[in-house]
Amino acid sequence: MVRLVLFDVDGTLVHTGGAGVKAFAKTFATEFSMADGFERLKFAGRTDFSLVREFFSFNQIAPTPGNFERFFDRYVFWLDHILRDSKTELCPGVWEFIRELQVLPQAPLLGLLTGNIRLGAEIKLRHFNLWDVFQTGGFADDHEERDQIAAVARARGSRILGEDLRGNQVLVIGDTPLDIRCARAIGAKALAVATGGARLAELKLHQPDWAIPDLRAISAAAVVA
Repeated sequence: MVRLVLFDVDGTLVHTGGAGVKAFAKTFATEFSMADGFERLKFAGRTDFSLVREFFSFNQIAPTPGNFERFFDRYVFWLDHILRDSKTELCPGVWEFIRELQVLPQAPLLGLLTGNIRLGAEIKLRHFNLWDVFQTGGFADDHEERDQIAAVARARGSRILGEDLRGNQVLVIGDTPLDIRCARAIGAKALAVATGGARLAELKLHQPDWAIPDLRAISAAAVVA
């Protein structure tokens, strides 16, 4: 029985009309006066810290704690500002799937597993009235590598539930091969949805437990049993 369900954010729960990418670009341009190399960054499945570190390396900016803090202080400002004027939407079936999970006889704990920093994820999900649905999670603030973020999210879920969760008691839902990989890193089940960063055929190549077009294609009961 799955006791903890961890959702990715971008491309799995929501589409923000590129607000996060635009906020990255705006912060680099206004705070660091840098634009060269931005087009080389690949965002899907990445962590915010790894993206910033990569851009710093392109532009010979020292990856100091101060520079990361400087970046993220301005990033969340621009994210909130840009999101208000962006064309945004929930991914298909999100609310219905969450409601199904919530009314199960043994409803699992709901959490996030995302490469966003915590405040960035909160800003995005509050825009859709989704933030308060989730009771725990792992974020880019916790670690630069997605696999380690998954371990943090499982550990937090274990503490809340008062039991040491085995891998097969955790389900990771995401839209990229990297989400499948980080699920496997903690021995978790993987549900891949083709609503974001990868096509369904590509996701199937990475052998998740389930690969579906979107969350309307499967019932909550089918994946937590």
